[in-house]
Amino acid sequence: QVQLVESGGGLVQAGGSLRLSCAASGSIFSINAMGWYRQAPGKQRELVAAITSGGTTNYVDSVKGRFTISRDNAKNTVYLEMNSLKPEDTAVYYCNAKLRVRLTVPEANYWGQGTQVTISS
Repeated sequence: QVQLVESGGGLVQAGGSLRLSCAASGSIFSINAMGWYRQAPGKQRELVAAITSGGTTNYVDSVKGRFTISRDNAKNTVYLEMNSLKPEDTAVYYCNAKLRVRLTVPEANYWGQGTQVTISS
């Protein structure tokens, strides 16, 4: 069984910083892409940032220059460093991993439970 456990959310003032972490554990054969999504009240879940196993990254335009995604493949962990936070960054942030539990099993999406990030103005 695979688990993605997130940590690092919280309440900060605008202009502040937070660092999210997500560790994948369990029966994992390989992890392809890992990423962070967010969902604000009344809005659809959106991709914030993603990183491949080789380190290629992509970001939604609204966070470029402020957020940095990174990963530690040895620890099956992905991070999201968030700087210059704005009230519009307020959302529940979800970790995502595209992984295989065995070589013969197709890649599938796994999700964390979500962590609340609240930015006060």
